[in-house]
Parts: sequence; structure tokens; C-alpha cells
Amino acid sequence: MVRTCCPRRHHGCRRYCLLLRCAPVTLHVASAPAYAYTGYLMACKKLCEQHGVLFIADEIQTGLGRTGKLLCCDHDGVRPDILVLGKALSGGVMPVSAVLADDAIMSVITPGTHGSTYGGNPLACRVAIEALSVIRDERLSERAEELGKIFRARCGELEARYPWVEAVRGRGLLNAIVIAKTHSVSAMQVCHQLMKAGVLAKPTHDYIIRFAPPLVITEEQLNDAIDRIHAAFALCTGP
Repeated sequence: MVRTCCPRRHHGCRRYCLLLRCAPVTLHVASAPAYAYTGYLMACKKLCEQHGVLFIADEIQTGLGRTGKLLCCDHDGVRPDILVLGKALSGGVMPVSAVLADDAIMSVITPGTHGSTYGGNPLACRVAIEALSVIRDERLSERAEELGKIFRARCGELEARYPWVEAVRGRGLLNAIVIAKTHSVSAMQVCHQLMKAGVLAKPTHDYIIRFAPPLVITEEQLNDAIDRIHAAFALCTGP
């Protein structure tokens, strides 16, 4: 979750930064209780401010509507010092990423101190602008928020039905189903059953199954996928 906290020197001064991945915070997959409550990002931001540490939010997976708001940080009202975006930035059309920060931080990088072979690709930048327009005009963040509620409500029935399903959690259309570590069927095996049923999901840590359907999915398609998830879980009860 916290990727690094590293010292850097600029004009003789030492500066520290905290790089935090927002996806694990969203899914609450970490074992520490502090990760599993709303307000964690705000607590990190305040701690950074107290100690003069730059707060960097990695929103490559969670940003641009995925969690039901434009940015995952928006759930906690946090404005990071540096914001990292990618993947959804082009709507899947072209590889493109971006780093956003205020002038006080960006001005540290002067001409000649940083290079990139494909940096500033004009076609990728134009695609990114159009993708951002689609997210805004089609209200994909708001749709993710509403469809996510449906997903968690219906998949929550699995938790009541099977003792080995421990939790269903997430935000927007980034969600996870947590199964018992002691269950005879692993997350990977469950994902294999889901694949046979026509649903692609990702196993994490052997006992967590992550679901991230496209933001343009319709309610009818989502409910069909949930029906398939229920059918797949029924085949994973184990001995």
C-alpha cells in the first residue's frame, strides 16, 4: 500500500515523500485495521503535512471514475501534492500516463533533468483529452457509484449463504470478495470457475477476488454477471 518513503536532495535540502497506492485502500485488503476505514487517506495527508513530507497518490487503478468519484482521494476530500494517473486516462485506446502537481513542485524539474522517449506524444495526449470528456459527459463516475451499490448488495448475499465468504467490499466498480484463508478452494480456483461461467476476475493474496468491470457496463449486463458469479460460487463450496 505504501510503496516508498525515500529521501531526495534538491539544492542541498533533503525532501521525503510518501507514495501511496489507492487501490488497496479502496479494497481494504491490508490486514492492518487502520487501512479499513474511511478517512485513512486524510489521516495520511495530515501526517505528511505535519512532517513536511510530500504526499503522492498513485491513482493509476482507482482514478478517473473507477471508485464512484473522479478520484479515489475525493472520497476523503484529499488533494495530494502529486497525483499519478494512467490506464483509464486513454480509455484503453493508447498507452498514456500523467503526473500532476502544482508549480512549486513541478518547477523542481528543469529542462534537461528529465527525459522520456514517448513523453508528450501528441496523439496519446489528444486521446486522453477525449477520454476525459467521455467520463464527464457520460457521467461514468456517477454510474460507477450506483452500479457498485448493486454489485455489493447482490454479492453480499454470498456472504450470508456461504460461511467461507467473509466479506464483500469496495467502492464504485472496484470491488473484492474475501474468502476464508482456511477454505479448501483458493481464490485462483474460484476465478477458474468464474472464467468458465464467462466472468473474468483477478485473485489477490490467495483469498481475495477482485472485480473491476468496465465503467460503461449496463445494469442489465452487471446483473447477468452477478448471476454468473452466484452460479460459480455454488460450485466452490469444497468438501
